[in-house]
Amino acid sequence: MNPRGNPAAMNPRGNPAPLAEARRRHSLDKRARVLTVLATLEAQGKPLTFAAVARAARVSTWLTYAPGVREHIEAAQLRQAHSTPPSATASPPSELSLRTELETARKEIKDLREERDRLQTALRHQLGHQLDAIHAPDASTRADELTTLNQDLTRQLQEASSENAICRARITTLEEDLTAARTSLRRMIRDENLR
Repeated sequence: MNPRGNPAAMNPRGNPAPLAEARRRHSLDKRARVLTVLATLEAQGKPLTFAAVARAARVSTWLTYAPGVREHIEAAQLRQAHSTPPSATASPPSELSLRTELETARKEIKDLREERDRLQTALRHQLGHQLDAIHAPDASTRADELTTLNQDLTRQLQEASSENAICRARITTLEEDLTAARTSLRRMIRDENLR
Protein backbone atom coordinates (compact mmCIF):
# COMPACT_ATOMS: atom_id res chain seq x y z
CA MET A 1 0.00 0.00 0.00
CA ASN A 2 1.19 3.52 -0.74
CA PRO A 3 2.63 5.00 2.49
CA ARG A 4 0.69 8.20 1.75
CA GLY A 5 -2.55 6.27 1.99
CA ASN A 6 -1.51 4.70 5.27
CA PRO A 7 -0.27 7.26 7.87
CA ALA A 8 0.77 4.47 10.25
CA ALA A 9 3.22 3.10 7.65
CA MET A 10 5.06 6.44 7.66
CA ASN A 11 5.24 6.40 11.44
CA PRO A 12 6.39 2.96 12.67
CA ARG A 13 7.57 4.28 16.04
CA GLY A 14 4.16 5.67 17.02
CA ASN A 15 5.18 9.33 17.43
CA PRO A 16 1.80 11.13 17.62
CA ALA A 17 2.85 14.45 15.99
CA PRO A 18 3.79 13.10 12.50
CA LEU A 19 0.83 10.73 12.62
CA ALA A 20 -1.58 13.57 13.37
CA GLU A 21 -0.05 15.70 10.58
CA ALA A 22 -0.35 12.82 8.08
CA ARG A 23 -4.00 12.29 9.05
CA ARG A 24 -4.70 16.01 8.71
CA ARG A 25 -3.16 16.11 5.21
CA HIS A 26 -5.05 12.96 4.19
CA SER A 27 -8.32 14.46 5.45
CA LEU A 28 -7.69 17.73 3.58
CA ASP A 29 -6.98 15.78 0.36
CA LYS A 30 -10.26 13.88 0.67
CA ARG A 31 -12.24 17.05 1.40
CA ALA A 32 -10.70 18.80 -1.62
CA ARG A 33 -11.62 15.79 -3.78
CA VAL A 34 -15.23 15.95 -2.54
CA LEU A 35 -15.51 19.66 -3.36
CA THR A 36 -14.03 19.12 -6.85
CA VAL A 37 -16.45 16.26 -7.56
CA LEU A 38 -19.35 18.33 -6.20
CA ALA A 39 -18.54 21.20 -8.59
CA THR A 40 -18.31 18.75 -11.51
CA LEU A 41 -21.62 17.05 -10.70
CA GLU A 42 -23.34 20.41 -10.24
CA ALA A 43 -22.02 21.65 -13.59
CA GLN A 44 -23.29 18.46 -15.25
CA GLY A 45 -26.72 18.94 -13.66
CA LYS A 46 -26.62 15.53 -12.00
CA PRO A 47 -28.60 14.91 -8.78
CA LEU A 48 -26.59 16.06 -5.79
CA THR A 49 -27.19 13.55 -3.01
CA PHE A 50 -24.69 12.91 -0.23
CA ALA A 51 -24.33 9.29 -1.35
CA ALA A 52 -23.81 10.24 -5.01
CA VAL A 53 -21.08 12.75 -4.11
CA ALA A 54 -19.39 10.20 -1.81
CA ARG A 55 -19.44 7.53 -4.54
CA ALA A 56 -18.07 9.85 -7.19
CA ALA A 57 -15.31 11.14 -4.88
CA ARG A 58 -14.53 7.61 -3.59
CA VAL A 59 -14.89 8.65 0.06
CA SER A 60 -17.13 7.50 2.87
CA THR A 61 -20.64 8.90 3.07
CA TRP A 62 -19.76 9.97 6.60
CA LEU A 63 -17.27 12.51 5.24
CA THR A 64 -19.93 14.18 3.10
CA TYR A 65 -21.94 14.87 6.28
CA ALA A 66 -18.90 16.25 8.14
CA PRO A 67 -18.80 19.97 9.02
CA GLY A 68 -17.03 21.96 6.30
CA VAL A 69 -18.26 19.59 3.58
CA ARG A 70 -21.96 19.21 4.33
CA GLU A 71 -22.57 22.96 3.97
CA HIS A 72 -21.15 22.95 0.41
CA ILE A 73 -23.34 20.01 -0.63
CA GLU A 74 -26.46 21.57 0.90
CA ALA A 75 -25.70 24.92 -0.80
CA ALA A 76 -25.25 23.14 -4.16
CA GLN A 77 -28.52 21.27 -3.62
CA LEU A 78 -30.30 24.59 -2.97
CA ARG A 79 -28.79 26.16 -6.09
CA GLN A 80 -29.81 23.11 -8.12
CA ALA A 81 -33.36 23.18 -6.71
CA HIS A 82 -33.77 26.89 -7.57
CA SER A 83 -32.25 26.62 -11.03
CA THR A 84 -34.44 23.72 -12.17
CA PRO A 85 -38.10 24.45 -11.37
CA PRO A 86 -40.26 21.37 -11.23
CA SER A 87 -42.08 20.62 -14.48
CA ALA A 88 -45.81 21.09 -14.38
CA THR A 89 -46.21 17.87 -16.26
CA ALA A 90 -43.87 15.86 -14.04
CA SER A 91 -45.52 12.76 -12.77
CA PRO A 92 -45.34 11.81 -9.08
CA PRO A 93 -42.62 9.30 -8.20
CA SER A 94 -43.58 5.69 -8.69
CA GLU A 95 -43.83 3.22 -5.84
CA LEU A 96 -40.82 1.38 -7.27
CA SER A 97 -38.66 4.52 -7.29
CA LEU A 98 -39.73 5.38 -3.74
CA ARG A 99 -38.83 1.85 -2.60
CA THR A 100 -35.48 2.11 -4.34
CA GLU A 101 -34.76 5.43 -2.63
CA LEU A 102 -35.82 3.95 0.70
CA GLU A 103 -33.49 0.96 0.23
CA THR A 104 -30.66 3.32 -0.74
CA ALA A 105 -31.30 5.44 2.34
CA ARG A 106 -31.37 2.34 4.57
CA LYS A 107 -28.08 1.14 3.10
CA GLU A 108 -26.52 4.59 3.64
CA ILE A 109 -27.70 4.56 7.27
CA LYS A 110 -26.31 1.04 7.77
CA ASP A 111 -22.97 2.06 6.20
CA LEU A 112 -22.83 5.19 8.36
CA ARG A 113 -23.48 3.20 11.52
CA GLU A 114 -20.81 0.65 10.62
CA GLU A 115 -18.32 3.40 9.87
CA ARG A 116 -19.22 5.18 13.12
CA ASP A 117 -18.62 1.94 15.06
CA ARG A 118 -15.29 1.40 13.29
CA LEU A 119 -14.19 4.96 14.02
CA GLN A 120 -15.25 4.70 17.67
CA THR A 121 -13.31 1.43 18.07
CA ALA A 122 -10.24 2.92 16.39
CA LEU A 123 -10.49 6.03 18.59
CA ARG A 124 -10.81 3.93 21.75
CA HIS A 125 -7.72 1.91 20.78
CA GLN A 126 -5.75 5.06 19.94
CA LEU A 127 -6.72 6.74 23.23
CA GLY A 128 -5.86 3.54 25.12
CA HIS A 129 -2.39 3.45 23.53
CA GLN A 130 -1.84 7.12 24.29
CA LEU A 131 -2.93 6.70 27.92
CA ASP A 132 -0.67 3.66 28.28
CA ALA A 133 2.24 5.67 26.86
CA ILE A 134 1.52 8.59 29.21
CA HIS A 135 1.14 6.47 32.35
CA ALA A 136 3.85 3.87 31.65
CA PRO A 137 6.69 5.91 33.27
CA ASP A 138 4.43 6.76 36.24
CA ALA A 139 3.59 3.08 36.77
CA SER A 140 7.27 2.11 36.62
CA THR A 141 8.24 4.83 39.10
CA ARG A 142 5.38 3.87 41.40
CA ALA A 143 6.41 0.19 41.25
CA ASP A 144 9.99 1.16 42.23
CA GLU A 145 8.67 3.28 45.11
CA LEU A 146 6.47 0.44 46.34
CA THR A 147 9.36 -2.05 46.12
CA THR A 148 11.59 0.27 48.17
CA LEU A 149 8.79 0.83 50.69
CA ASN A 150 8.21 -2.92 50.97
CA GLN A 151 11.92 -3.51 51.63
CA ASP A 152 11.94 -0.79 54.32
CA LEU A 153 8.86 -2.24 55.99
CA THR A 154 10.34 -5.76 55.90
CA ARG A 155 13.55 -4.49 57.54
CA GLN A 156 11.57 -2.60 60.18
CA LEU A 157 9.49 -5.71 60.88
CA GLN A 158 12.63 -7.82 61.34
CA GLU A 159 14.12 -5.21 63.68
CA ALA A 160 10.88 -5.01 65.66
CA SER A 161 10.72 -8.83 65.87
CA SER A 162 14.31 -8.94 67.19
CA GLU A 163 13.57 -6.21 69.74
CA ASN A 164 10.40 -8.05 70.75
CA ALA A 165 12.36 -11.28 71.34
CA ILE A 166 14.95 -9.41 73.43
CA CYS A 167 12.20 -7.73 75.47
CA ARG A 168 10.46 -11.06 76.08
CA ALA A 169 13.71 -12.60 77.26
CA ARG A 170 14.31 -9.62 79.56
CA ILE A 171 10.74 -9.86 80.94
CA THR A 172 11.25 -13.58 81.66
CA THR A 173 14.51 -12.81 83.51
CA LEU A 174 12.87 -10.02 85.51
CA GLU A 175 9.94 -12.26 86.42
CA GLU A 176 12.37 -14.92 87.67
CA ASP A 177 14.31 -12.30 89.66
CA LEU A 178 11.04 -10.98 91.13
CA THR A 179 9.94 -14.48 92.17
CA ALA A 180 13.32 -15.13 93.78
CA ALA A 181 13.19 -11.79 95.61
CA ARG A 182 9.70 -12.53 96.94
CA THR A 183 10.78 -15.95 98.12
CA SER A 184 13.84 -14.45 99.82
CA LEU A 185 11.73 -11.71 101.40
CA ARG A 186 9.23 -14.22 102.78
CA ARG A 187 12.07 -16.28 104.22
CA MET A 188 13.59 -13.22 105.88
CA ILE A 189 10.22 -12.25 107.39
CA ARG A 190 9.69 -15.77 108.68
CA ASP A 191 13.19 -15.89 110.20
CA GLU A 192 12.66 -12.51 111.83
CA ASN A 193 9.36 -13.64 113.32
CA LEU A 194 11.00 -16.76 114.81
CA ARG A 195 13.47 -14.74 116.87
